[in-house]
Amino acid sequence: MTQTVLVTGGTGFVGMQIILQLLQKGYNVKTTLRSVSSQAKVTETLKLSGIASFDRLAFVEADLSKDDNWHEAVKGCDYVLSVASPVFLTSPKDEKEAIRPAVEGIVRVLKAARDSKVKRVVMTSNFGAVGFSNTDKNSVTTEADWTDPDQPGLSVYEKSKVLAERAAWDFIKREGAGLEFATINPVAILGSALSAHVSGSFGLLNHLLDGSMKAVPRIPLNVVDVRDVADLHIRAMENPKANGQRFIASADGQISFPEIAAVLRRRYPDIANKVSSRTVPDFVINAAALFNKEAKEAALLLRMNRNVSNDKAKKVLGWKPIASSEEVIAASVDSMIKFGIV
Repeated sequence: MTQTVLVTGGTGFVGMQIILQLLQKGYNVKTTLRSVSSQAKVTETLKLSGIASFDRLAFVEADLSKDDNWHEAVKGCDYVLSVASPVFLTSPKDEKEAIRPAVEGIVRVLKAARDSKVKRVVMTSNFGAVGFSNTDKNSVTTEADWTDPDQPGLSVYEKSKVLAERAAWDFIKREGAGLEFATINPVAILGSALSAHVSGSFGLLNHLLDGSMKAVPRIPLNVVDVRDVADLHIRAMENPKANGQRFIASADGQISFPEIAAVLRRRYPDIANKVSSRTVPDFVINAAALFNKEAKEAALLLRMNRNVSNDKAKKVLGWKPIASSEEVIAASVDSMIKFGIV
C-alpha cells in the first residue's frame, strides 16, 4: 500500500523540492498552504519539473499560527515532514513575536501528528540550533552541539530555531506517546531552484552581484544544495535508525565570502563585474559590533567554528551531497539567471 506523507509549507523553497522528490519516489503527498490560492503555484512549478499527474498530491489550508485544519492535514498520513516556518513580512520589534510562533507552530504539528497516530515526524530545524556557540576553531561541530539561545550576537531568527527545536524534543520526551522524531539541521540553503521563489540565503549572492556589498567580510560559511536537503529529509523519514536523531545537512568543507566572490568573478564574468575584490578587515567588524546589531551578528559569524561534520548523515543514512560548496554556488547563480532573479 502506498504510504502518505504530509509536507508542511508546500510553496517553500525546501518544501517544494521535497514534494517533487516524494512524488518521483511514488509516495502519496499532502501539503499545507497558508492559502489554497497558492495551489496553482505549486502544480505549475512541479509541471516544469516533469510531474505530469497530480492524482497523488492533495492540498490542505493550514497556518502554523492557528489550530484550524491541522488534524485534517495529518489524517491518514504515515509521516509528517514539518518544513514550514512562521513568516514575517517585516522584522519583529519584539523577539517574542518571532520566537512564540516558531515554538507554538512545531508543537501544534507534533500534537496533531501524535493524535493521528503518525509514525514519524521529521522537523526542518537549522544549523543555528547547533553550532553558533562553538567558537573553538580547532574543534569539529557535530549534532551533539547546541547553540546557547542567549549567545551574544545570535540573530532573533537563529534564536527562534534553537528554542523551537528544544521545544520539539521536550514535547517528544514528555508527551510524544511513542511518536518517532528526527531533525534536519541545514546550513545556508542554496543550490538549484525550481522557481523564482528561493531561500533568504540567496540574498548574499544578490548583494555581491549587484555591488551593494562594497567590501567583502572574511566570514567563512557552510552551504548546502536544496536537493541534498530534501534527500536527507526523506532518508530520515524512511530509515529506522534516524528516530531520535539530529542530522546536519552541509556540503563538505566550508567556503568564505571572498572565495564565493572569486567563484562569481571566475565563472560568471558577464554578470559579476560589480562584485567587489576588496575585503573588510576583521577588526573593523569587531569594532562596529560594539555599537551595531548587524555588525554584532557578523562578528559572531567571524568567531564561530565552521569545521562542520556531515559524517553522521553519511554513516547512518547513506547520504552523500551531490554538490560541493563551489557547485552549490554555481547552481544557485544558474537558477538566478534562469528565473530572472539577477
